[in-house]
Amino acid sequence: MFILAGTTLRDRLQASLGALTGIALTGILSALLLGHANSLVLPLLIAPMGAAAVLVFAVPASPLAQPWPVVGGNIISAIAGIATAKLIPDPALAAGIAVAAAIALMSLTRSLHPPGGAVALLCVLGGPSVSAAGFFFAFIPVGLNCLLLVSFGIIYHSLVSNHSYPHKPAPLAANTHRTADLPAPLRAGFRPEDIDAALAESGESFDISRDDLDRLLRRVESHAAAHAHAHLTCADIMSRDVIQAQETTTPDAARALLLNHDVRTLPVTDATGLVTGAIGLRELSRNPAGTLISLMTPAITASPNQPASDLIAPLTDGSTRAVIITSPTGRAQGIVTQTDLLAALARPHPAP
Repeated sequence: MFILAGTTLRDRLQASLGALTGIALTGILSALLLGHANSLVLPLLIAPMGAAAVLVFAVPASPLAQPWPVVGGNIISAIAGIATAKLIPDPALAAGIAVAAAIALMSLTRSLHPPGGAVALLCVLGGPSVSAAGFFFAFIPVGLNCLLLVSFGIIYHSLVSNHSYPHKPAPLAANTHRTADLPAPLRAGFRPEDIDAALAESGESFDISRDDLDRLLRRVESHAAAHAHAHLTCADIMSRDVIQAQETTTPDAARALLLNHDVRTLPVTDATGLVTGAIGLRELSRNPAGTLISLMTPAITASPNQPASDLIAPLTDGSTRAVIITSPTGRAQGIVTQTDLLAALARPHPAP
């Protein structure tokens, strides 16, 4: 039995509530806007909007559910259906050609949207009122319904579901050094051309954008690496003799600590010993006359019992040099640098 990948019961319930709200409000507003001006007795809410609601609210990350496919795909399909009905008198033949034309035009305009096929059929088989409306039908009610549904989808996902709609893939790692090199996490493993080759070899079309597929596969790699070193914790690999600075430490004294101990990051603590930030030579060089509090950056922290593999992402982001291991009360218990992590992961069978 097919189960939608990545979905949860909560997602399904939110999709149902979203569709209920979106379709109801689209129908109500369409009636208010068109009810008294609908001299052609056109439908105020067309049936294909039900299928569009499934995509917008149940799979908002799908390329087929984005605003342009919903609005553009349905309007283009309506125009294709209306033109076909005017040119071909036989309804059965016109129906087939209308759907085929809709698919072709949506594909060319990158607005492929499954309910568009139903819209094209509706324009051929919708009866006298649709025929009398002509190309006006593509915009009222089709275009109006789509714009309202997409608008409600944007509001609903922003306020209720917390899904990204219009969907924006999570950004990949960025190169923080302002050079032409790929960021470190993207240099090893598969390349974008490998994804293209695999998609070409599969001979299938998948309802996921290439960027989302790239990010998904890299997360798979990350989880696989975590399993390989699942028994290693931060406490196993951290340095325990932590060189620290206090908020009252002067920049010159902090710089001396960094240079004398040959470290790149110092945890910064308040008067009670709680970690409040971090400082390195990079921060100290930006404003040598500033105070340590004004120069320090937010501390990247982890707990001692946390898997060491959780530190792979922050320590390869191009800017983080060390993760501070803190107790539940927020005091520094250790520090894990890039060197510590690399040395641990390089061992074939790391032991606690």
